[in-house]
Amino acid sequence: MPSQIAQSPWQTTALLIARLIFAAVFLMAVTFKSMGMGATAGFIAAAGFPFPLFLAWCAAILEVALVLCFLSGAFFTQAALVAAAYVLFLAFAFHGPSHWAGNQAEFGFFVDHFSFIAGLLFAAVHGPGQTLALNPGWPGRA
Repeated sequence: MPSQIAQSPWQTTALLIARLIFAAVFLMAVTFKSMGMGATAGFIAAAGFPFPLFLAWCAAILEVALVLCFLSGAFFTQAALVAAAYVLFLAFAFHGPSHWAGNQAEFGFFVDHFSFIAGLLFAAVHGPGQTLALNPGWPGRA
């Protein structure tokens, strides 16, 4: 049974736009990976991770799953939490303090991840909304 709390049209619109933005960010990421999986693997290898091509494919599969969850609203809260953890990992692994000395812009890239994480955490708390969502609200909430 869906939540009994009514959403105003602007809240519904804002939630749908936020879901589209989250999906678009991860869709762009997976598209760029798909267009150059070798280059993505090289970037992963340069960061010191083993099995870079395997990890690149794992990242692409995760990002496709996140896109589907954000667009459909299915497993939305869980997807937002996984995405927040993934973005936090990316911030430290590819733009963390060890990268700042060589390129000051890396600090900006690092900090930018946290505004995205904040949005994902906020989305996880509030859920996908009641419109165009396969799983509105928190899991198990009546």
